[in-house]
Amino acid sequence: MLTRRDEPPLDPEVLEEAAEWLIRLSERDLSDTERAKWECWKVSSPERGRAWSRAQLLQNKLGGLPRSLAMSALDRPSDPKRRAALGKLAMLLAVVPAGWGSWKLAQTQQWSADYRTAVGQRRDLTLADGSRLTLNTSTAIDVLFDANQRLIRLREGEILVQTAPDVSPLARPFLVSTREGLMQALGTRFTVREQQSRTHLAVLDGAVRVELADSRATAPIIVNAGQRTDFSQQTFGTVNPADRNTDAWTQGMLMADKMRLADFVAELARYRKGFVRCDPAIAELRISGAFPISDTQRTLNMLVQTYPILVTGHLSGYWVTLSAAGPA
Repeated sequence: MLTRRDEPPLDPEVLEEAAEWLIRLSERDLSDTERAKWECWKVSSPERGRAWSRAQLLQNKLGGLPRSLAMSALDRPSDPKRRAALGKLAMLLAVVPAGWGSWKLAQTQQWSADYRTAVGQRRDLTLADGSRLTLNTSTAIDVLFDANQRLIRLREGEILVQTAPDVSPLARPFLVSTREGLMQALGTRFTVREQQSRTHLAVLDGAVRVELADSRATAPIIVNAGQRTDFSQQTFGTVNPADRNTDAWTQGMLMADKMRLADFVAELARYRKGFVRCDPAIAELRISGAFPISDTQRTLNMLVQTYPILVTGHLSGYWVTLSAAGPA
C-alpha cells in the first residue's frame, strides 16, 4: 500500500523499531516467542502498522535488503556498523516509496563517475588544461576531454568551475553538461548545481552561454558575471543578480541572511549524513549568520544558542528534528 502524501511523518523511534524487525527477519527465522512479539508489535498502534506497511513495500521493491545494509546487519547488536545500518534503513522507510529509487540512483551516480565526493566532503581538482574544479558535497562528475572539446558532465551535486585558456591549436570550448542543458564557458568562473530536475547557474566572472537540452524550445542565452538563473530541459527561469555568497561553500561556510529555517535546514542536510527535519510550526523562522558546514553538529548547537529552537536526535544522530523550544 502506498503512503499518501498528506500522511503525517512517522516517529523516528517507530521507524527504528520497524528497521530492527526487518533486519531480524532478514538474518534468520524467528523463534515462536519472537514471532509472537513481532505480531503484537505490528498491531499495537496505527503508527507501527504504517511503519510495517512501509517495510513490506520496501522489501517488495528491493527483493530483500540492500547488500550493504544486510552485511552490516549481521554484526553484533551493539556494533556501530549495525547501528549505522539501522539508521540508513529507517531513513529509507521514512521516504518510501520514493526512497529506494533515490538511494539506488545516488549509488549508481556516485560510484560509476570519474570523480565524486561523499556527504559532507569537498574536493579540489586541477584538470589537464589547467582549469580548476571544486566539487561540493555528494557530487559526481565525468571529465571528457578530446580533440574537439573539454567537457565536464555533472551527474549530480554542485561544482565551482574556473576555466583556463586552451593551449591546443583548436582552442577547444569548455563545456559543462547536465540533464537539463549545455553550458559553454566564455572565460569564466561559475557555479553549477543540479537540483530537483533543474540546473542552477551563477556566474561570478566572465559569461556563460546556455543551451537547453530541448534546443527546439527556445534560443540559447548568455548569462553574464554577477547574474544567476535556473533552467529545465525546456524552459529558462528568470535572470537575477547572483547571491554574493554563492561560493561560500568552497570556504566551508553556509551563509544565511534572513533565510527561512526550512530552507536553511534543507541546505544544511546536504552536508550531514542522515535526515534533518524542520517542524512546520517553525519553518518560517528567519535565520542569519555564518555557519560551518564541515561541522554540522556545531551549526545545530549555534542555532540552539541563538534561536528558540530545540534539536532532538534519534537513531544515533542519523535522524534530527528541529522544533520550537519550550518556555525556560
